[in-house]
Amino acid sequence: MLEKLFKLKENGTNVKTEVAAGITTFMTMAYILAVNPNILSDAGMDSTAVLLATCIASFVGTLCMAFMANLPFALSAGMGLNAYMAYTVCGNLGYPWQVALLAVFIEGIIFIILSLTKVREAIFDAIPLSLKRAISVGIGLFIAFIGLQNAGLAVASSTLVKLTDFRENFHTAGICAILALVGLLIMSVLYIKKVRGSILLGIFGTWLLGILCEVTGIYVPDAEAGAFSLIPSFHMTDFSKLGETFGQCFNVDFDAVGVFNFIVVIFAFLFVDLFDTLGTLIGVSTKAGLLDKEGKLPSIRPALMADAVATTAGAVLGTSTTTTFVESSAGIAAGGKTGLTALTTGILFLLSMFLAPVFISIPAFATAPALILVGFLMFSTISEINTEEKNYTTAIPAYLCIIAMPMFYSISEGISIGVISYVLINLICGKRKEIKPLMYILAVLFVLKYIFL
Repeated sequence: MLEKLFKLKENGTNVKTEVAAGITTFMTMAYILAVNPNILSDAGMDSTAVLLATCIASFVGTLCMAFMANLPFALSAGMGLNAYMAYTVCGNLGYPWQVALLAVFIEGIIFIILSLTKVREAIFDAIPLSLKRAISVGIGLFIAFIGLQNAGLAVASSTLVKLTDFRENFHTAGICAILALVGLLIMSVLYIKKVRGSILLGIFGTWLLGILCEVTGIYVPDAEAGAFSLIPSFHMTDFSKLGETFGQCFNVDFDAVGVFNFIVVIFAFLFVDLFDTLGTLIGVSTKAGLLDKEGKLPSIRPALMADAVATTAGAVLGTSTTTTFVESSAGIAAGGKTGLTALTTGILFLLSMFLAPVFISIPAFATAPALILVGFLMFSTISEINTEEKNYTTAIPAYLCIIAMPMFYSISEGISIGVISYVLINLICGKRKEIKPLMYILAVLFVLKYIFL
Protein backbone atom coordinates (compact mmCIF):
# COMPACT_ATOMS: atom_id res chain seq x y z
CA MET A 1 0.00 0.00 0.00
CA LEU A 2 2.79 2.43 0.90
CA GLU A 3 4.47 1.68 -2.42
CA LYS A 4 1.33 2.66 -4.34
CA LEU A 5 0.68 5.76 -2.24
CA PHE A 6 4.19 7.21 -2.32
CA LYS A 7 5.84 5.50 -5.35
CA LEU A 8 8.88 4.48 -3.32
CA LYS A 9 10.66 2.39 -5.97
CA GLU A 10 10.09 5.04 -8.61
CA ASN A 11 11.81 7.55 -6.34
CA GLY A 12 14.66 5.20 -5.45
CA THR A 13 13.86 4.80 -1.77
CA ASN A 14 12.31 2.38 0.73
CA VAL A 15 10.16 2.38 3.85
CA LYS A 16 13.09 2.12 6.30
CA THR A 17 14.91 5.09 4.79
CA GLU A 18 11.76 7.22 4.60
CA VAL A 19 10.75 6.53 8.20
CA ALA A 20 14.28 7.28 9.46
CA ALA A 21 14.27 10.51 7.44
CA GLY A 22 10.88 11.48 8.88
CA ILE A 23 12.12 10.90 12.42
CA THR A 24 15.22 12.98 11.65
CA THR A 25 13.11 15.87 10.37
CA PHE A 26 10.93 15.72 13.46
CA MET A 27 13.91 15.67 15.80
CA THR A 28 15.32 18.84 14.22
CA MET A 29 11.89 20.50 14.44
CA ALA A 30 10.92 19.33 17.93
CA TYR A 31 12.22 22.57 19.44
CA ILE A 32 9.13 24.33 18.06
CA LEU A 33 7.03 22.45 20.65
CA ALA A 34 8.90 24.31 23.37
CA VAL A 35 9.58 27.59 21.59
CA ASN A 36 6.15 28.35 20.09
CA PRO A 37 4.17 28.06 23.37
CA ASN A 38 6.84 30.16 25.06
CA ILE A 39 6.59 32.95 22.49
CA LEU A 40 2.79 33.01 22.11
CA SER A 41 2.26 32.88 25.87
CA ASP A 42 3.76 36.39 25.86
CA ALA A 43 0.71 37.40 23.80
CA GLY A 44 -1.55 36.16 26.60
CA MET A 45 -2.26 32.69 25.20
CA ASP A 46 -2.23 29.53 27.31
CA SER A 47 1.03 27.66 26.64
CA THR A 48 -0.51 24.18 26.84
CA ALA A 49 -3.26 25.19 24.41
CA VAL A 50 -0.64 26.55 22.01
CA LEU A 51 1.36 23.33 22.30
CA LEU A 52 -1.68 21.21 21.41
CA ALA A 53 -2.67 23.54 18.57
CA THR A 54 0.89 23.44 17.21
CA CYS A 55 0.96 19.63 17.28
CA ILE A 56 -2.40 19.22 15.53
CA ALA A 57 -1.75 21.96 12.95
CA SER A 58 1.65 20.43 12.17
CA PHE A 59 0.00 17.02 11.78
CA VAL A 60 -2.72 18.32 9.46
CA GLY A 61 -0.36 20.39 7.30
CA THR A 62 2.31 17.71 7.03
CA LEU A 63 -0.25 15.04 6.09
CA CYS A 64 -1.61 17.36 3.39
CA MET A 65 1.93 17.69 2.07
CA ALA A 66 2.39 13.90 2.17
CA PHE A 67 -0.81 12.91 0.39
CA MET A 68 -1.44 15.92 -1.85
CA ALA A 69 2.11 16.57 -3.07
CA ASN A 70 4.05 13.40 -2.10
CA LEU A 71 6.97 15.56 -0.96
CA PRO A 72 9.22 15.04 2.10
CA PHE A 73 8.46 18.46 3.57
CA ALA A 74 7.14 19.05 7.09
CA LEU A 75 5.14 22.01 8.37
CA SER A 76 4.77 23.70 11.72
CA ALA A 77 4.38 27.13 13.30
CA GLY A 78 6.84 29.39 11.49
CA MET A 79 9.62 31.02 13.47
CA GLY A 80 9.64 34.78 12.99
CA LEU A 81 5.95 34.84 12.18
CA ASN A 82 5.11 33.73 15.72
CA ALA A 83 7.39 36.45 17.12
CA TYR A 84 5.76 39.02 14.81
CA MET A 85 2.36 37.99 16.13
CA ALA A 86 3.33 38.05 19.80
CA TYR A 87 5.63 41.08 19.98
CA THR A 88 4.46 43.34 17.15
CA VAL A 89 0.75 42.69 16.58
CA CYS A 90 -0.14 41.88 20.19
CA GLY A 91 2.74 43.72 21.86
CA ASN A 92 3.53 46.99 20.07
CA LEU A 93 0.15 47.41 18.36
CA GLY A 94 -1.75 46.15 21.40
CA TYR A 95 -4.24 43.93 19.56
CA PRO A 96 -5.76 40.92 21.37
CA TRP A 97 -4.36 37.56 20.23
CA GLN A 98 -7.78 36.67 18.84
CA VAL A 99 -7.39 39.49 16.30
CA ALA A 100 -3.96 38.21 15.29
CA LEU A 101 -5.34 34.69 14.78
CA LEU A 102 -8.14 36.08 12.61
CA ALA A 103 -5.53 37.85 10.46
CA VAL A 104 -3.67 34.54 10.10
CA PHE A 105 -6.93 32.76 9.20
CA ILE A 106 -7.76 35.32 6.48
CA GLU A 107 -4.19 35.07 5.21
CA GLY A 108 -4.66 31.31 4.87
CA ILE A 109 -7.91 31.73 2.94
CA ILE A 110 -6.22 34.20 0.56
CA PHE A 111 -3.40 31.70 0.03
CA ILE A 112 -5.89 28.93 -0.77
CA ILE A 113 -7.45 31.17 -3.44
CA LEU A 114 -4.03 32.17 -4.83
CA SER A 115 -2.99 28.52 -4.97
CA LEU A 116 -6.12 27.65 -6.95
CA THR A 117 -5.47 30.49 -9.40
CA LYS A 118 -1.81 29.54 -10.05
CA VAL A 119 -0.53 32.92 -8.78
CA ARG A 120 1.91 31.43 -6.24
CA GLU A 121 2.98 28.82 -8.79
CA ALA A 122 3.64 31.56 -11.36
CA ILE A 123 5.80 33.47 -8.86
CA PHE A 124 7.82 30.30 -8.17
CA ASP A 125 8.38 29.70 -11.89
CA ALA A 126 9.27 33.36 -12.62
CA ILE A 127 12.30 33.38 -10.32
CA PRO A 128 15.42 32.67 -12.44
CA LEU A 129 17.41 29.48 -11.82
CA SER A 130 20.46 31.40 -10.55
CA LEU A 131 18.37 32.96 -7.79
CA LYS A 132 16.76 29.61 -6.96
CA ARG A 133 20.20 28.13 -6.42
CA ALA A 134 21.21 31.18 -4.41
CA ILE A 135 18.12 30.77 -2.23
CA SER A 136 19.21 27.20 -1.45
CA VAL A 137 22.70 28.40 -0.49
CA GLY A 138 21.33 31.31 1.53
CA ILE A 139 18.97 29.05 3.46
CA GLY A 140 21.92 26.76 4.14
CA LEU A 141 23.85 29.62 5.76
CA PHE A 142 20.69 30.78 7.53
CA ILE A 143 19.89 27.44 9.18
CA ALA A 144 23.57 26.92 9.99
CA PHE A 145 23.48 30.27 11.80
CA ILE A 146 20.33 29.15 13.64
CA GLY A 147 22.20 25.97 14.58
CA LEU A 148 25.16 27.95 15.91
CA GLN A 149 22.79 30.01 18.03
CA ASN A 150 20.83 27.00 19.29
CA ALA A 151 24.12 25.36 20.24
CA GLY A 152 25.14 28.44 22.21
CA LEU A 153 28.25 28.81 20.06
CA ALA A 154 27.22 32.13 18.50
CA VAL A 155 26.28 34.71 21.12
CA ALA A 156 25.48 38.42 21.15
CA SER A 157 28.30 40.94 21.58
CA SER A 158 29.27 44.54 20.86
CA THR A 159 30.09 43.35 17.32
CA LEU A 160 26.56 41.83 17.12
CA VAL A 161 27.82 38.24 17.30
CA LYS A 162 30.88 36.35 18.57
CA LEU A 163 32.06 32.87 19.60
CA THR A 164 30.98 31.99 23.12
CA ASP A 165 33.39 31.89 26.04
CA PHE A 166 33.30 28.19 27.01
CA ARG A 167 34.70 28.92 30.47
CA GLU A 168 31.85 31.26 31.36
CA ASN A 169 28.99 29.32 32.95
CA PHE A 170 30.85 26.12 32.07
CA HIS A 171 28.43 23.78 33.88
CA THR A 172 25.43 25.15 31.94
CA ALA A 173 25.93 27.01 28.63
CA GLY A 174 29.64 26.19 28.32
CA ILE A 175 29.35 22.41 28.40
CA CYS A 176 26.29 22.54 26.11
CA ALA A 177 28.31 24.41 23.48
CA ILE A 178 31.11 21.85 23.76
CA LEU A 179 28.63 18.98 23.45
CA ALA A 180 27.25 20.59 20.29
CA LEU A 181 30.75 20.61 18.77
CA VAL A 182 31.25 16.97 19.76
CA GLY A 183 27.86 16.14 18.27
CA LEU A 184 28.77 17.89 15.02
CA LEU A 185 32.00 15.88 14.85
CA ILE A 186 30.15 12.61 15.45
CA MET A 187 27.47 13.47 12.91
CA SER A 188 29.98 14.58 10.26
CA VAL A 189 32.06 11.41 10.57
CA LEU A 190 28.98 9.19 10.39
CA TYR A 191 27.71 11.10 7.36
CA ILE A 192 31.08 10.93 5.56
CA LYS A 193 31.19 7.18 6.20
CA LYS A 194 27.65 6.98 4.75
CA VAL A 195 26.11 5.46 7.86
CA ARG A 196 22.32 5.29 7.41
CA GLY A 197 20.48 7.65 9.71
CA SER A 198 23.72 9.45 10.59
CA ILE A 199 21.97 12.72 11.45
CA LEU A 200 19.41 10.99 13.66
CA LEU A 201 22.10 8.91 15.36
CA GLY A 202 24.08 12.09 15.94
CA ILE A 203 21.12 13.78 17.62
CA PHE A 204 20.47 10.86 19.97
CA GLY A 205 24.18 10.36 20.62
CA THR A 206 24.65 14.02 21.58
CA TRP A 207 21.58 13.92 23.82
CA LEU A 208 22.90 10.77 25.53
CA LEU A 209 26.26 12.44 26.15
CA GLY A 210 24.38 15.35 27.71
CA ILE A 211 22.47 13.01 30.04
CA LEU A 212 25.77 11.38 31.07
CA CYS A 213 27.20 14.83 31.79
CA GLU A 214 24.18 15.62 33.98
CA VAL A 215 24.42 12.31 35.86
CA THR A 216 28.14 12.86 36.53
CA GLY A 217 27.66 16.49 37.60
CA ILE A 218 29.46 18.10 34.65
CA TYR A 219 26.18 19.59 33.47
CA VAL A 220 24.14 21.22 36.23
CA PRO A 221 20.48 22.13 35.58
CA ASP A 222 19.72 25.76 36.48
CA ALA A 223 16.25 26.99 35.54
CA GLU A 224 17.19 30.64 36.07
CA ALA A 225 20.03 30.27 33.56
CA GLY A 226 17.76 28.45 31.12
CA ALA A 227 19.52 25.12 31.75
CA PHE A 228 16.88 22.46 32.33
CA SER A 229 17.25 18.77 33.10
CA LEU A 230 18.11 16.67 30.05
CA ILE A 231 16.44 13.59 31.53
CA PRO A 232 12.89 13.32 30.14
CA SER A 233 9.97 13.40 32.56
CA PHE A 234 6.68 11.58 32.10
CA HIS A 235 3.26 13.10 32.75
CA MET A 236 0.06 13.49 30.76
CA THR A 237 -0.94 16.65 28.94
CA ASP A 238 -4.14 18.50 29.87
CA PHE A 239 -6.06 18.20 26.58
CA SER A 240 -8.98 20.33 27.83
CA LYS A 241 -6.73 23.40 27.50
CA LEU A 242 -7.21 23.36 23.71
CA GLY A 243 -10.69 24.78 24.26
CA GLU A 244 -9.12 28.07 25.35
CA THR A 245 -7.84 28.81 21.83
CA PHE A 246 -9.92 26.63 19.48
CA GLY A 247 -12.20 28.80 17.32
CA GLN A 248 -11.23 31.98 19.17
CA CYS A 249 -10.12 33.61 15.90
CA PHE A 250 -13.83 34.18 15.23
CA ASN A 251 -14.39 35.81 18.62
CA VAL A 252 -13.24 39.32 17.69
CA ASP A 253 -14.65 42.74 18.61
CA PHE A 254 -14.13 44.79 15.42
CA ASP A 255 -15.17 48.01 17.17
CA ALA A 256 -11.82 47.92 18.99
CA VAL A 257 -9.85 47.23 15.80
CA GLY A 258 -9.16 49.79 13.07
CA VAL A 259 -10.02 48.34 9.66
CA PHE A 260 -6.99 49.86 7.91
CA ASN A 261 -4.57 48.68 10.60
CA PHE A 262 -6.10 45.23 10.49
CA ILE A 263 -5.61 45.07 6.71
CA VAL A 264 -1.96 46.11 7.15
CA VAL A 265 -1.49 43.27 9.66
CA ILE A 266 -3.03 40.77 7.21
CA PHE A 267 -0.74 41.90 4.41
CA ALA A 268 2.32 41.79 6.65
CA PHE A 269 1.57 38.15 7.52
CA LEU A 270 0.72 37.45 3.87
CA PHE A 271 3.89 38.94 2.42
CA VAL A 272 6.36 37.38 4.82
CA ASP A 273 4.70 33.95 4.73
CA LEU A 274 4.44 33.95 0.92
CA PHE A 275 8.13 34.44 0.32
CA ASP A 276 9.33 32.47 3.34
CA THR A 277 7.35 29.50 1.99
CA LEU A 278 8.51 29.96 -1.59
CA GLY A 279 12.09 30.34 -0.44
CA THR A 280 11.91 27.22 1.69
CA LEU A 281 10.33 25.18 -1.10
CA ILE A 282 12.93 26.41 -3.59
CA GLY A 283 15.82 25.73 -1.23
CA VAL A 284 14.91 22.24 -0.09
CA SER A 285 13.62 21.23 -3.55
CA THR A 286 16.90 22.31 -5.14
CA LYS A 287 18.93 20.31 -2.65
CA ALA A 288 16.66 17.27 -3.00
CA GLY A 289 16.99 17.37 -6.80
CA LEU A 290 13.24 17.77 -7.25
CA LEU A 291 13.39 20.67 -9.71
CA ASP A 292 13.15 19.91 -13.43
CA LYS A 293 15.52 21.22 -16.12
CA GLU A 294 13.65 24.56 -16.23
CA GLY A 295 13.96 24.99 -12.47
CA LYS A 296 10.28 24.19 -11.81
CA LEU A 297 8.86 21.98 -9.08
CA PRO A 298 6.27 19.64 -10.66
CA SER A 299 4.33 19.29 -7.39
CA ILE A 300 4.42 22.98 -6.53
CA ARG A 301 0.66 23.60 -6.61
CA PRO A 302 -0.39 20.87 -4.15
CA ALA A 303 2.60 21.78 -1.96
CA LEU A 304 1.46 25.39 -1.77
CA MET A 305 -2.12 24.28 -1.18
CA ALA A 306 -0.99 22.09 1.72
CA ASP A 307 0.80 25.10 3.20
CA ALA A 308 -2.32 27.27 2.84
CA VAL A 309 -4.61 24.66 4.40
CA ALA A 310 -2.20 24.24 7.32
CA THR A 311 -2.15 27.99 7.98
CA THR A 312 -5.96 28.18 7.98
CA ALA A 313 -6.35 25.13 10.23
CA GLY A 314 -3.65 26.38 12.59
CA ALA A 315 -5.42 29.71 13.08
CA VAL A 316 -8.67 27.94 13.99
CA LEU A 317 -6.85 25.65 16.41
CA GLY A 318 -4.95 28.52 18.01
CA THR A 319 -1.44 28.98 16.67
CA SER A 320 0.42 31.43 14.44
CA THR A 321 1.12 30.88 10.74
CA THR A 322 1.89 27.24 9.92
CA THR A 323 4.39 26.93 7.12
CA THR A 324 6.95 24.64 5.47
CA PHE A 325 10.09 24.25 7.60
CA VAL A 326 13.65 24.55 6.33
CA GLU A 327 14.51 21.77 8.79
CA SER A 328 12.83 19.44 6.28
CA SER A 329 16.20 19.47 4.57
CA ALA A 330 17.58 17.41 7.49
CA GLY A 331 15.25 14.57 6.56
CA ILE A 332 16.11 14.98 2.90
CA ALA A 333 19.80 14.77 3.76
CA ALA A 334 18.98 11.54 5.62
CA GLY A 335 17.51 10.08 2.43
CA GLY A 336 13.88 11.22 2.47
CA LYS A 337 12.39 11.59 -1.01
CA THR A 338 8.62 11.07 -0.75
CA GLY A 339 5.54 11.91 1.27
CA LEU A 340 6.21 8.93 3.54
CA THR A 341 8.93 11.03 5.19
CA ALA A 342 6.37 13.78 5.78
CA LEU A 343 3.77 11.27 6.99
CA THR A 344 6.21 9.93 9.58
CA THR A 345 6.98 13.45 10.81
CA GLY A 346 3.28 14.32 10.96
CA ILE A 347 2.43 11.23 13.02
CA LEU A 348 5.24 12.07 15.45
CA PHE A 349 3.82 15.57 15.88
CA LEU A 350 0.45 14.06 16.74
CA LEU A 351 1.99 11.57 19.18
CA SER A 352 3.98 14.36 20.77
CA MET A 353 0.74 15.64 22.32
CA PHE A 354 0.84 12.60 24.59
CA LEU A 355 4.59 12.64 25.17
CA ALA A 356 5.23 16.37 24.92
CA PRO A 357 7.48 16.47 28.02
CA VAL A 358 9.74 13.82 26.46
CA PHE A 359 10.12 15.60 23.13
CA ILE A 360 10.59 18.96 24.79
CA SER A 361 13.45 17.41 26.76
CA ILE A 362 15.49 17.03 23.55
CA PRO A 363 18.02 19.83 24.10
CA ALA A 364 18.80 22.44 21.47
CA PHE A 365 22.50 21.54 21.55
CA ALA A 366 21.60 18.02 20.33
CA THR A 367 19.61 19.16 17.29
CA ALA A 368 21.86 22.14 16.51
CA PRO A 369 24.62 20.01 14.89
CA ALA A 370 22.02 18.66 12.44
CA LEU A 371 21.17 22.19 11.34
CA ILE A 372 24.85 23.09 10.93
CA LEU A 373 25.59 19.96 8.88
CA VAL A 374 22.49 20.37 6.72
CA GLY A 375 23.50 23.99 6.20
CA PHE A 376 26.72 22.72 4.62
CA LEU A 377 24.81 20.29 2.41
CA MET A 378 22.59 23.08 1.12
CA PHE A 379 25.56 25.45 0.79
CA SER A 380 27.21 22.99 -1.63
CA THR A 381 24.74 24.19 -4.30
CA ILE A 382 26.90 27.31 -4.63
CA SER A 383 29.13 25.44 -7.09
CA GLU A 384 26.23 25.50 -9.56
CA ILE A 385 26.10 29.32 -9.64
CA ASN A 386 28.15 30.69 -12.54
CA THR A 387 30.30 33.56 -11.22
CA GLU A 388 32.30 34.24 -14.38
CA GLU A 389 32.49 37.89 -15.48
CA LYS A 390 30.06 37.44 -18.36
CA ASN A 391 27.45 36.25 -15.85
CA TYR A 392 27.86 39.04 -13.29
CA THR A 393 24.31 40.30 -13.95
CA THR A 394 22.96 37.06 -12.46
CA ALA A 395 25.84 36.23 -10.11
CA ILE A 396 25.81 39.48 -8.12
CA PRO A 397 22.05 39.34 -7.32
CA ALA A 398 22.57 35.70 -6.32
CA TYR A 399 25.41 36.77 -4.00
CA LEU A 400 23.29 39.52 -2.42
CA CYS A 401 20.45 37.05 -1.92
CA ILE A 402 22.80 34.60 -0.20
CA ILE A 403 24.36 37.00 2.29
CA ALA A 404 21.07 38.75 3.10
CA MET A 405 19.38 35.67 4.56
CA PRO A 406 21.73 34.99 7.49
CA MET A 407 22.70 38.66 7.97
CA PHE A 408 19.10 39.90 8.17
CA TYR A 409 17.81 36.65 9.70
CA SER A 410 15.07 36.26 7.12
CA ILE A 411 14.49 34.10 4.06
CA SER A 412 12.01 36.61 2.64
CA GLU A 413 14.48 39.50 2.96
CA GLY A 414 17.04 37.50 0.99
CA ILE A 415 14.54 36.84 -1.80
CA SER A 416 13.44 40.47 -1.74
CA ILE A 417 16.97 41.85 -2.14
CA GLY A 418 17.80 39.21 -4.74
CA VAL A 419 14.76 40.02 -6.88
CA ILE A 420 15.16 43.82 -6.68
CA SER A 421 18.88 43.71 -7.49
CA TYR A 422 18.33 41.19 -10.33
CA VAL A 423 15.77 43.42 -12.03
CA LEU A 424 17.73 46.66 -11.56
CA ILE A 425 21.13 45.28 -12.60
CA ASN A 426 19.83 43.50 -15.70
CA LEU A 427 17.68 46.49 -16.66
CA ILE A 428 20.53 49.00 -16.36
CA CYS A 429 22.99 46.67 -18.12
CA GLY A 430 20.67 46.34 -21.12
CA LYS A 431 19.57 42.75 -20.54
CA ARG A 432 15.83 43.33 -20.46
CA LYS A 433 15.14 40.06 -22.29
CA GLU A 434 16.52 38.16 -19.29
CA ILE A 435 13.78 39.57 -17.04
CA LYS A 436 10.40 37.84 -16.99
CA PRO A 437 7.41 40.24 -16.75
CA LEU A 438 6.38 38.92 -13.33
CA MET A 439 9.83 39.76 -11.96
CA TYR A 440 9.12 43.47 -12.56
CA ILE A 441 5.90 43.15 -10.57
CA LEU A 442 7.67 41.34 -7.74
CA ALA A 443 10.42 43.97 -7.60
CA VAL A 444 7.86 46.78 -7.35
CA LEU A 445 5.93 44.93 -4.65
CA PHE A 446 9.11 44.40 -2.63
CA VAL A 447 9.97 48.09 -2.86
CA LEU A 448 6.45 48.99 -1.74
CA LYS A 449 6.80 46.58 1.15
CA TYR A 450 9.83 48.49 2.42
CA ILE A 451 7.94 51.74 2.12
CA PHE A 452 4.63 50.78 3.73
CA LEU A 453 5.09 47.62 5.85
